Amino acid sequence: MRKLFLLTLLLFSVIVLAQRKKSKGVQISKVQTSDIRWWGYKVVKSEATTHSGFVKLKSGKFIFEDKLLTGGEFTLDMRSLTNTDLTGEDQEKLTNHLRSSDFFDVKKHPTAKFIITKILPSKNTEYNYLVYGNLTLKGTRKTISFPAKIRTNDRFVEFESAKFSLNRQDYKAFYKSSIRDYLIKDQIDVQIKLTAN
Repeated sequence: MRKLFLLTLLLFSVIVLAQRKKSKGVQISKVQTSDIRWWGYKVVKSEATTHSGFVKLKSGKFIFEDKLLTGGEFTLDMRSLTNTDLTGEDQEKLTNHLRSSDFFDVKKHPTAKFIITKILPSKNTEYNYLVYGNLTLKGTRKTISFPAKIRTNDRFVEFESAKFSLNRQDYKAFYKSSIRDYLIKDQIDVQIKLTAN
């Protein structure tokens, strides 16, 4: 009877230790600060050819497995999409237009989501990793990748992407009028800076 008790106690201890080890294997680091910038471009050269602005992060986290950064999940607040290179009425007009159904339709699609699926080392001396993931914008999911400069210390993360390009047509962000849409480049550039802990 005593041997059976000791055997049961030993098995219980092994299970508890295994569960603790497993729980320590996956760790979460929540985003503390964020700066997400965008740039859009016109084709017409007689006017200002670039507009820029920001979008706010609603929530975000990085995922560590056995102390190795392996992934992340981030939700963007598309209702915060704002132009910054203009001022006054012009700024308000462009911001509202970008939020409208002509482009990002934030009433129907108030958030966008990016999930990191893979992080690989890069030989680039400035941006030392290549980040792969799925971006869901306006209900459309596409796989994207971009270089990033990543520094980690325990669960602290400093993350800065290079400026990378998205094709707005891939996410159905275009004018209903094809003539007006022709005057805007399909390319949208984005840069992401995050810290997490």
